[in-house]
Amino acid sequence: MNFDIIRTARAILHVTDLEKSRDFYLRGLGFIETESDNSTIYLRGLEEHVHHSLVLKKADTPAVEVMSYKVRSEADLDSLAVFFEQRGHKVKWLEEGTQHAVGRAFRTQDLSGLPVEYFAKMDTVERMLQRYDLYQGAKVQRIDHFNNMVPDVEKAHDFYINALGFACSEYTASEEGKIWAAWLHRKPSVHDVAFMNGQGPRLHHIGFWLSDPMSLIHGCDVLASIGYSDSIERGPARHGLSNAFFLYLRDPDGHRIELYNGDYLTSDPDFKPVRWDFNDKRRQTFWGAEAPDSWFNEASTVLDVHTGEPVKIEAAKLKQHKPVFVI
Repeated sequence: MNFDIIRTARAILHVTDLEKSRDFYLRGLGFIETESDNSTIYLRGLEEHVHHSLVLKKADTPAVEVMSYKVRSEADLDSLAVFFEQRGHKVKWLEEGTQHAVGRAFRTQDLSGLPVEYFAKMDTVERMLQRYDLYQGAKVQRIDHFNNMVPDVEKAHDFYINALGFACSEYTASEEGKIWAAWLHRKPSVHDVAFMNGQGPRLHHIGFWLSDPMSLIHGCDVLASIGYSDSIERGPARHGLSNAFFLYLRDPDGHRIELYNGDYLTSDPDFKPVRWDFNDKRRQTFWGAEAPDSWFNEASTVLDVHTGEPVKIEAAKLKQHKPVFVI
């Protein structure tokens, strides 16, 4: 393997009303608006020194355009593109200047059909970590991970580990040993991407890191006070899997956002993945509460990077039944 994927970097979401989205993400969640125009808003967290980690694009229909990862260098980018092409994945190059604030990049559909992008460079901006006068809402700090519903979790798990160099921190298995969900990482935390058994490929949620659990609770208070109480889908609570304190929200277009804090270090090379039994209720919510039905049935449509059309949804390989969980 001659490429180095560093971390989850950004997502591009299609939204139907930019002003409603701006209000939700800025006043409610506390993102910084780096730039915007009549069709696009570029957002970042308070500790992020890069131009953005979330792009909101005006469109007629909500969808996920792409999920992006940062690689270490231009050489890594070239090597990774060759890797995908050799395995039959059609690559779409976006040369420098094609995308605002991002250097040359390429997009492809991964093994599950998810739209992914890789790039090495993004413009840098002022980090707002100590601009406490600008803190508002839930005070989002940085992007953390993607979680995706896919028909074959074990297939995605094996590809990301064996081919792309990710490591597994935790996973859930059935009594027969089938992998139902997996948490995979490149940075030294619990995950950069997770896969869960379900109809897909679809994006289940994007996770954003907060500095402490009280930020999640304060975020709930702010969201309720400005009219977004219906956007609170699940939590606050603690996952058994990952130990994370969590809150799940739905933005004005139904995209699911997780506010996330409290996982742990995974950098040691001898770290052993934690196995959870499917029937252990604590893995989903450590305190025992079940997720709502929307949790199991609803997720965001993803687009084909070449045609811009929705990717065809397939049924899960494993039988779908409660309890199912994601973090």
